[in-house]
Amino acid sequence: MPSARLRRTSGAQPQKQPGMNDTGNCTYEDESQLQDLAMKVYISILLVLGIVFNALALWVFCCRMRKKWMETVIYMTNLAVADFCLLCVLPLMLYSLKYSRQEDTVLCQISQSIYLVNSYMSISIIAMIAVDRYVAIRFPMLAKRLRSPGCSAIICAVLWVLVIISIASRLAWQVKDGGFCFSNENIYGSKTFIFSILGFFIPLIILTFCSIQVIVSLVRKKKTDAQEKKVIQKAIWIISANLLIFLVCFLPIHVALNIRRIVEPRTCSSITMWKNVIFITSRLSNANCCLDAICYYFVAKEFQEASAKSIFALPRSYKLQDSTQASVA
Repeated sequence: MPSARLRRTSGAQPQKQPGMNDTGNCTYEDESQLQDLAMKVYISILLVLGIVFNALALWVFCCRMRKKWMETVIYMTNLAVADFCLLCVLPLMLYSLKYSRQEDTVLCQISQSIYLVNSYMSISIIAMIAVDRYVAIRFPMLAKRLRSPGCSAIICAVLWVLVIISIASRLAWQVKDGGFCFSNENIYGSKTFIFSILGFFIPLIILTFCSIQVIVSLVRKKKTDAQEKKVIQKAIWIISANLLIFLVCFLPIHVALNIRRIVEPRTCSSITMWKNVIFITSRLSNANCCLDAICYYFVAKEFQEASAKSIFALPRSYKLQDSTQASVA
């Protein structure tokens, strides 16, 4: 879908007082055919790869690994569900944004609500996987008492409920304030900032802290042989890659949204620039759905090997076998 470009309408316009927001004279026009084609190709590739990868991941988790549903497998299954649902609703949301323009529509509100629920659910689960990994590695004895498949399932259910309630509240508040859809200029208010803090920046802090602590623990661990050193290096690489993917995909859009709220652009050119920035960074965040699915392979192959061999320096009687194999994922 093309991003929007604004232009000033011709003809006499009423005088505006100094400092007044000069957005009323701007109308939309389409971007160039090249930009439109590039975005359509990107979205098509994203949808095909993302839906195929996540559907395959769900099939593996639910059919091939159903007897090994340990803690992290449950988290990754919920993550795959969230990513899959987000990709399925993405075309509908982009279609509604293209034709809703400045006003909200029912289609836009419904599709964007589903999109936001699954987007923030993905963020929340990624943070929870990091917490689960941190507890398992830094506090293995405590993890033996606290971690269980049932507990992970309850945590995921609670997260779904909390995210759905928060997005429903955001919808109600923003519709009351004048607009909920991304195309509406009224969405850049204090409530958007609050939801950004709760839905992204707090999980970001949790993910960063847990990932760094786990990496430090693995680096400090004494390696008894070359194979063990290789396994731990792979584990460190995957944790670092997961953190980097999260930052690259989700940080730009949330930074852009909050800067946009602060600067309050008043000219057609500045509004155009910010609409394009937010559109591009939003599509960048969607790439996380594909990258998550690619990471599943490495998690299943390398981290099960890593945790089985040497990440936990516990006596055999304290090792949790399958549970610990999944904990570093």
